[in-house]
Amino acid sequence: MPLLDIAYVRSQFPAFQQPGLHGQAFFENAGGSFPCGQVVDRLSRFYRERKVQPYAPYALAQLGGAEMDEARDRLAALLGVASDELSFGPSTSANTYVLAQAFRGWLQPGDAIVVTNQDHEANAGVWRRLAADGIVVREWQIDPDTGHLSLDALRPLLDERVKLVCFPHCSNVVAEINPVAEIVALCHAVGAVTCVDGVSYAPHGFPDVGALGTDIYLFSAYKTYGPHQGVMVLRRALGEALPNQGHYFNGGTLYKRFTPGGPDHAQIAACAGMADYVEALYAHHFPVAPGALPVEKALAVHDLIRAYEVDLLQPLLDFLAPRRELRLLGPRQAARRAPTVALALNRDAEPVARALARHGIMASGGDFYATRPLGAMGVDLSRGVLRLSFVHYTSRPEIEQLLLALDRVLTV
Repeated sequence: MPLLDIAYVRSQFPAFQQPGLHGQAFFENAGGSFPCGQVVDRLSRFYRERKVQPYAPYALAQLGGAEMDEARDRLAALLGVASDELSFGPSTSANTYVLAQAFRGWLQPGDAIVVTNQDHEANAGVWRRLAADGIVVREWQIDPDTGHLSLDALRPLLDERVKLVCFPHCSNVVAEINPVAEIVALCHAVGAVTCVDGVSYAPHGFPDVGALGTDIYLFSAYKTYGPHQGVMVLRRALGEALPNQGHYFNGGTLYKRFTPGGPDHAQIAACAGMADYVEALYAHHFPVAPGALPVEKALAVHDLIRAYEVDLLQPLLDFLAPRRELRLLGPRQAARRAPTVALALNRDAEPVARALARHGIMASGGDFYATRPLGAMGVDLSRGVLRLSFVHYTSRPEIEQLLLALDRVLTV
């Protein structure tokens, strides 16, 4: 495998050409990444040239509609699913909320669902509220010391009553990468469907959702170098079985069944820029193989990104592991986790983030809507955690800048 060309990567992001960012290192990517130039260009072009009602019988409308269709087709192909199994919404939280309303009408009192306490609240709270309708909610609990989700803790929760299991690909504070395909297989064996929150994983390489086997996979485009949209994969069998949540006359179109409001035309069209970026990375790093499928290109780019991020992450973990004034949440081995690092400190996290800002480190402190896993791990929620998160456009000098800043700030 080639090494990631970080100079080429950073040339694809307009942010790094802005004078205001010089000397500043962005370590809050778990909250939202910089958009790639391909997305910015597509969004700008749509607003300049095609901001009309799409699909109408005139040229500009046809061009706009074609770009929206292109975004759906190409992202679905990267993820290894059918085009109409992918839909867009205003955010992953909104998409999950709509899904929960659909399940509310599909599940029967006495049916059971499984949720974790490792999740961001978006993939926890909406499902737990189904208890008010007589749905039995079972909690798959993390290890309070490590934050790990054990398969041995899941197996006793699964039986024929369980209809749905919701869990993260990785947590936004623990960051351990969960074995999605194995979990899905266990759930399917008892007849349950699965909902995977990929928000904290997808920024580190698009997965082959088709190969994972999950019935639902959700992530946020604005964390994967795109516009502020939620992306949802809903496999056909489940999507057609759940009650329609859109306008009644759209019920026959799978990708419209779970979009209650009008979509953001420009942002959907701009999502094709995410596919442009993956294609550009593939073409730059790999000999162009005739006939390579989009999902194969995405997986090659995924592995390229992961190798680079693991290489950058391990020195940070090694620096943090022996420090007595903090608790590093999640695994200490970079290969087992995403580069999202949450630190429980012996003081409030937010003032530490402000101190880091004086050294050119952009990060923040708080609970990051992860109150359940933090509480389960005994973290003082009033103090929160300092979260440092990066992606593959982060450079080695920026990691060195972070380590130097941490050493100065944490020893004060």
